[in-house]
Amino acid sequence: MATAGSGFEEPSAEVLADAAAAFGLLASPARLHLVWTLAGGESDVTGLAERVGGALPAVSQHLTKLKLAGLVRSRREGRRQVYFVDDPDVVDVVRLALARLTDRAARADAPARRLHGI
Repeated sequence: MATAGSGFEEPSAEVLADAAAAFGLLASPARLHLVWTLAGGESDVTGLAERVGGALPAVSQHLTKLKLAGLVRSRREGRRQVYFVDDPDVVDVVRLALARLTDRAARADAPARRLHGI
């Protein structure tokens, strides 16, 4: 691997492809919401559908895609399938991205809120 001018090691083509695939799946607001919700704790598909406000079949399909990509895992508990995020790096990336975007949106809205009351 070559080193880029910034001092970071250049990722391989395979790593870039894997990252692009993972980010591609997370580009869906519904799937991103599911991963963010699962970052807070495991849940079955019914509980997830209620928490994210999605239809059960759609949530199930999103979970299948996330599971095939290795972003979420599941285990059987009796007749229920319980989903969870097993990779702390995925949790960190999702939480960091959403926290930064939330902060940025709050800063962008702050002047507008002050002006709105004038």
